[in-house]
Amino acid sequence: MYLYNTLTHKVEEFLPNTPEVVKMYTCGPTVYHYAHIGNLRSYICEDILEKALKYTGYYVQRAMNITDVGHLTSDSDSGTDKMVNSAIQEKKSVLEIAAYYTEAFFKDCEALNIRKPDMISKATDNIDFYIEIIKELIKKDYAYESNGNIYFDITKLEDYYQLTNHNIDDMVVGVREGVEEDSGKRNQGDFVLWFTKSKFQDQELKWDSPFGVGYPGWHIECTGISIKTLGEYLDIHCGGIDNIFPHHTNEIAQSESYLGHKWCNYWFHVQHLNVKDAKMSKSKGNIITVNTLKEEGFNPLSYRFMCLNSHYRKILDFTYEALKSSENAYLKLLNKISMISEEGDFQDSAFNDYNEKFMTSLKDDLNTANALTVLYDVLKDDGINNYTKLKLIRSFDKVLGLNLISEYHDSEHPQHEEIMELIKKRAEYKENHKYTEADGIRDELAARGIELVDTREGTIYKIREVD
Repeated sequence: MYLYNTLTHKVEEFLPNTPEVVKMYTCGPTVYHYAHIGNLRSYICEDILEKALKYTGYYVQRAMNITDVGHLTSDSDSGTDKMVNSAIQEKKSVLEIAAYYTEAFFKDCEALNIRKPDMISKATDNIDFYIEIIKELIKKDYAYESNGNIYFDITKLEDYYQLTNHNIDDMVVGVREGVEEDSGKRNQGDFVLWFTKSKFQDQELKWDSPFGVGYPGWHIECTGISIKTLGEYLDIHCGGIDNIFPHHTNEIAQSESYLGHKWCNYWFHVQHLNVKDAKMSKSKGNIITVNTLKEEGFNPLSYRFMCLNSHYRKILDFTYEALKSSENAYLKLLNKISMISEEGDFQDSAFNDYNEKFMTSLKDDLNTANALTVLYDVLKDDGINNYTKLKLIRSFDKVLGLNLISEYHDSEHPQHEEIMELIKKRAEYKENHKYTEADGIRDELAARGIELVDTREGTIYKIREVD
C-alpha cells in the first residue's frame, strides 16, 4: 500500500509498526450541529481507507473521538465554545446538544455506508487522563501556567511546524474565525491545554484539577483518546485538511513531548468540498446536510459515488447538477448489475486477475476512480460468466460501500423473477399509455415492500421492510 503522508510530504510505502495490526485514529465530529457533506467527505474517504486496508490483508483497529466540550470558535484559544453557543441557541444543556447531534451524525454515517469505528470515546469521558498528561508536560517543562490557564510552549520543540513543511501560507488553512491575540501566552503560537474558571464563565462543563476548576483545550482531547484507546504508537492519523494546522500540529507536539518518542508515522488528510468555489463550512452558512440531499430527492449513496469518482487529495466542487450526473451514473450502474443473472461456474483465474487490478488501484494512494474503472471493466468483459462477475462485484463492494447488489435488484431474492416480469409488464402498459394499469403494478409492489425506481436505463427495484 502506498499513501501520501502529510508528515513527509510525499507518497510512500505504508509500513505499520507491527504486522499484526494497523492502529488508525480518526478526528471525530464536534457535536454542536449537524455534520455537513463537506465534513462527511472526510469520513467517507477515511472509511474507504479502513476498508481498503482490510481488503488488502491488514487487520485494523480504528478509534474516533466525539468532541463534546472545549472546541472554541477561534484558533487563538479565545472566543466562545461551540458547544456552549449551540446550547444557548437551542435552550438545551450542552450534554443534551451533544447526545442529539451525536445520534444525528451516526445516522448520517449509516446512510452513507460509513462503518462505525471499533472504539468511540467522548471527550468528557477522559478528563482524568488529560489531567495526567498535562501534569507530565508541566513536569517536563513543556507547559506553563499563565493567567490561570495552562499553555504548551512551542519553543521547546525543534520542529514544531514539521507537518506544515514550515509553509506559513498553509498554516492559515486551519484558522476558523475571530483570531485574537492572547496576552497570557509567552509566545503567540503557544496553545491552551487547560482552561480555568478565570475565563469563559458561561462554560457549563467544568472539572476539578490541580490547575484549578476548568476544562480541557480542544487539542489535548485527541491526544488523550488516541493514546488511551490505541496505545503509544499510532500508524495512521486521519482528518480533513483544515485539521493540519493547528490541531494536528499541536497533537504531535503534546503527544511526543508526553511520550518521549515519535507517536504517529502516517498522516492522511482529505481535501475540502467546495460550494461555488468556497470551502463548505457552518460559519459561512453554505452547508448541505444528508437530510438536505434526501429532501432534494437524492439517494445519499449517490454522494458517496460522487466522492469515489474523485481523489481524496483533490478539492471536490459540489453542485446539484454534478450530483445529479453522479446519481444518474450510479443508477445506471445498478441497473446494469441488476440484469446479471447468477449462472455459470466460478472462474478463479478471472476473479484473481480482476481482484488484483482492483487492489492495485487501492494501493495506489487510494485511487478509487481507477477502482471503479476496474468494476466497469468487469461488467464489459464478455469472457467472464455472470456468476464470477457477481462474485467480483460483491467483493469490490466491501470497499466501495455502494450496495451494488444487496440494496437494488437482488437476483437472489426469492421473488426476483416475478418482480422482473411485473416490471416488464408495467413498461408495456406505459408504452401503450395504460397508465392506470401501470400505476396498479407499482402500487401492488409497493404494498409488498418493493419500491420501483425509474431511470434512463430502465426500472430497478429496492426492497423495503413492510410494517
